[in-house]
Amino acid sequence: MRLTTKGRYAVTAMLDLAFHSQNNPITLTDIAARQTISLSYLEQLFARLRRAGMVIGIRGPGGGYKLSRQAVEINIADIIVAVDEQIDPTKCGGKSDCQNNQPCLTHDLWMGLSNQIRDYLESISLGDLLHQDNTQTIAKRQINDVHRLLKTTNRLNEGSTEVV
Repeated sequence: MRLTTKGRYAVTAMLDLAFHSQNNPITLTDIAARQTISLSYLEQLFARLRRAGMVIGIRGPGGGYKLSRQAVEINIADIIVAVDEQIDPTKCGGKSDCQNNQPCLTHDLWMGLSNQIRDYLESISLGDLLHQDNTQTIAKRQINDVHRLLKTTNRLNEGSTEVV
């Protein structure tokens, strides 16, 4: 199985959203800054997540995104599938036509692995991840990193002089 950037970024962005949107909607710009993910890439992912009913977009001042339901009700497998990522290490996509329209010698091995991966990812919710100590520590560090970067940028901008 190869989990691509699309699936990893979708899970990361959804966990960021779950952590930060408990009171107010969160903008994709904020997620992009904290997670160092391209804003345009996040827009594509969130369009798919919105179509899948996982997030709600809120327009206007103070708008952004919120989870469509409680974090404990959203499992990781659903996020990955929502962005059209496959959780399947088989060559045939589980169709049993890997070799001359027949199962290959190792088909059952890879199907078993696929089922284990899917079961594992279905058993973990965003809520589970939110309550891990490491998640809390990292999320707080990311907030501090962004604040430090903004302060440095503001200082540089204040110190620059414009030549007319």
